[in-house]
Amino acid sequence: MIFLVTDFGNDGPYLGQVAAVLARQAQGIPVISLFNDVPSFAPCGAAYLLAAYATVAQPDDVVLAVVDPGVGTARRPLVVRADGCWYVGPDNGLLAIVARRAKAVESWEIGWRPLELSNTFHGRDLFAPVAARLAVEGEPGLTPLALKPVSLTEGKGWPDDYGKVVYFDRYGNAMTGCRACNLGHDKVGMVGGRRLTYAKTFGDRPPGEAFWYENANGLAEIAVSRGSARQVLGLSLGDTIIWH
Repeated sequence: MIFLVTDFGNDGPYLGQVAAVLARQAQGIPVISLFNDVPSFAPCGAAYLLAAYATVAQPDDVVLAVVDPGVGTARRPLVVRADGCWYVGPDNGLLAIVARRAKAVESWEIGWRPLELSNTFHGRDLFAPVAARLAVEGEPGLTPLALKPVSLTEGKGWPDDYGKVVYFDRYGNAMTGCRACNLGHDKVGMVGGRRLTYAKTFGDRPPGEAFWYENANGLAEIAVSRGSARQVLGLSLGDTIIWH
């Protein structure tokens, strides 16, 4: 499979254009729109979402990850192989947490360029063709991509767990970049002037009460029972959660 994790959004032309390239160049391989509304221009927060949600990928699957405010600049285009899965995206830290948590990891700079490469849409013109080739050919197809072994440079100083709000879902729940398993259920979070204790399910708390829980992908998430944490707590992207 090929999984898409981007900030393109589910409206407008961008996602469709990328999907068209993949459908044409990786015929018969399923393309899954996994997470295409990660916050724009924020590769740091997106790196923690990618690490949590790309666990659906299995060896030889390809994850095309694009949150790329530096598109067209000197930032490097990368291929990373982490625990047998391929990741294609920019060297701006987006792939750093996936690589850090992998037991086995290799990384390369993509030297290949298409005949036509726009200045502002490498997701379609560069990353999608590379993802398609990897999905179709795997390792035998590496040479045509002119891959050069490199070490990841961006994101090295980022923490293992990121104690900020990185995403709001359609219900107003606030995902953080912290793995719940590293917190413990006795931890109390403080944000928006409210004290948040752990609950296992939404139904464990009465309507209107705020709490934190472990979401289905292992991240600590802030919620309000039958309400919007974003609205009730006045949260914004980048807000810091203080745990004690």
